[in-house]
Amino acid sequence: MPEQVEYYLVDKKVLPEVFIKVMEVKQRLNTGESSSVNEAVRKTGLSRSAYYKYKDSVLPFFEATNGKKVTLLITVENFQGILSSIINVISATKASILTINQNIPINGLADISISLDTASMFGSVEDIMNDINRIAGVRNCTVLSRE
Repeated sequence: MPEQVEYYLVDKKVLPEVFIKVMEVKQRLNTGESSSVNEAVRKTGLSRSAYYKYKDSVLPFFEATNGKKVTLLITVENFQGILSSIINVISATKASILTINQNIPINGLADISISLDTASMFGSVEDIMNDINRIAGVRNCTVLSRE
């Protein structure tokens, strides 16, 4: 039986600096300011091991509730089966796909937006994004919106 998760609301001013930096790394990744974890931790002065140790435990207040919805924007090369590969990555996490929209490829690239309900998801949105970015033909995967 999984352990019951318990959250506390804590003023940012009393948090250790490592937690603040973890949040800064997440923000850099979500906004596209940094294109990789390596780049984001380097710019914030945080070690990769500290980021990975705390990334799933430190959340902004609006992310701590279950049932959040996330929309990913994915730019892909026009490869046959690439959308299927992306869907398989998402399916493996048990996130529910709410909508999928794929634009017509222009100059060999297409944008795909996928909205997810993450209430029953394993792992984090960042894990999904990292896995999607590893698929051959995926140029970029970013968070378009969070609810």
